[in-house]
Amino acid sequence: MNTSPEVLAIGAQAPDFSLPATDGRTYSLADFDAPVFVYVQSCNHCPFVHAYLDRLKALATEFGPRGVQFAMVNSNDAESYPDDDFGSMQTFAEERGLPFPYLHDESQQIAQVYRAVRTPEVLVFDEARTLRYHGRIDDNAKEPESVTVTDLRAALEALVTGGDIAEPETYAVGCTVKWKPGNEPVVN
Repeated sequence: MNTSPEVLAIGAQAPDFSLPATDGRTYSLADFDAPVFVYVQSCNHCPFVHAYLDRLKALATEFGPRGVQFAMVNSNDAESYPDDDFGSMQTFAEERGLPFPYLHDESQQIAQVYRAVRTPEVLVFDEARTLRYHGRIDDNAKEPESVTVTDLRAALEALVTGGDIAEPETYAVGCTVKWKPGNEPVVN
C-alpha cells in the first residue's frame, strides 16, 4: 500500500505562481528567466532546512553565474506554526542573507500543484520549464562533512553542461509541510 502523495512527474511543466516575497516584490514563474529554475520547498523552523541552508546558499551562489536561479517557498500554516509567518520569514531571510527570493505561499496552493510535501524538497526545471530533477539536496542532512552523494549539485551540473541527470528522482528527507486542515495532499 502506497502511503505517500503522488509527486510531480519528471517531464511535467512547472506550474505558474504569483507569490509575495520577503524582499517586497511579488514573483511569478516568468520572473525566473535563467535557463535553470530551482524550486525549494522550505520554511523557517525545520531543523533540516537549517542544516541544509548553507549548502543551498553555496549552490545558488556557485551556479547563479552559470544560469541557475533559486526560489525558496514557505507554505506552512502560520496559524498553527507562528514561526513561519510572513514577518518571521522576512527576519529569517535578512538574518541568514538569502541570495535568492523567499516566497510566501499562504494559501498552500503552490505547494499543492508542485506536489512538494517536505522541507526542504527541491524541484529543478530546465529552460523549457520541464521538471528534470525532484528530491533531496544530498545524502546527509545533518552532517555535511559526511556527504557522499551530492544529488542537487549533480543535477545542476548536468543541466548547465547539457548532460543527462543520472538519478532524476530521489527521496527528500525533512519535515513535512504543515498543512491547514483540509489542504493535506491525497495519498494514493
